[in-house]
Amino acid sequence: MLKLKKLVKTYRTGDQALKAIDLEMPEGQVLALIGPSGAGKSTLIRCINRLVEPTSGEVWLDDLELTHLKASGLRRARREMGMIFQEYALVERLTVMENVLSGRLGYVGFWRSLTRRYPQSDVDEAFRLLDRVGLLAMADKRADELSGGQRQRVGICRALIQNPKLLLVDEPTASLDPKTSRQIMRLICELCAERGLAAIINIHDVALAQMFVQRVVGLRFGAIEFDGPPEALTPDVLTTIYGEEDWEATIKKVDDDGNEIEAAE
Repeated sequence: MLKLKKLVKTYRTGDQALKAIDLEMPEGQVLALIGPSGAGKSTLIRCINRLVEPTSGEVWLDDLELTHLKASGLRRARREMGMIFQEYALVERLTVMENVLSGRLGYVGFWRSLTRRYPQSDVDEAFRLLDRVGLLAMADKRADELSGGQRQRVGICRALIQNPKLLLVDEPTASLDPKTSRQIMRLICELCAERGLAAIINIHDVALAQMFVQRVVGLRFGAIEFDGPPEALTPDVLTTIYGEEDWEATIKKVDDDGNEIEAAE
């Protein structure tokens, strides 16, 4: 479904953020990107939808190669890649409903988008999504009246209303408390399962990634150091990705419902 071939990003300074990344993921898979700051996680996500231009390599979404698309083709391709941002990227003065509907801007014409006259089917879908994430009663509230967790839920709805094939999620829990972080990760994974939707989640919290995702990719200095299931994140693996540390307390064993369980003595 998504395939990266020898993806490279080198900045003008000569710093190489990504080093020949090869990665494939199927439909419906939720993948976490982990690694230290500066490892290339955000750059990788942004190279996929070309918010950052790759230096070389290829990005394939199904049978479409994205890295050589011109402006109009890229706009169409971005409809199929929903983006959820760390800092929410909401328009503060607009309502929750207006922010969600902005996810349809790639589908409606210029004048409709300018006057915010969306088809009724889009409005109905926005209401359904807000109901699903527990924000239906807040549809008419301004975005600047919401908590961090509520803002992130609006961002999730805005991405999903695009009806994408792939979600690109950049640090969705970075500004949230532990309980809200779990709720947001659980919600993203549940929605992906309901829609058969693939997702790449850039996340710093290793235990949170282990608790919810199906696959983990660890980056270090722009290269893949680990690619496997969450249960394979041993202390040795984490040392390879992050460096020396006592990792035993970081690795949490969880049951089928995502609850932590006591390690055997």
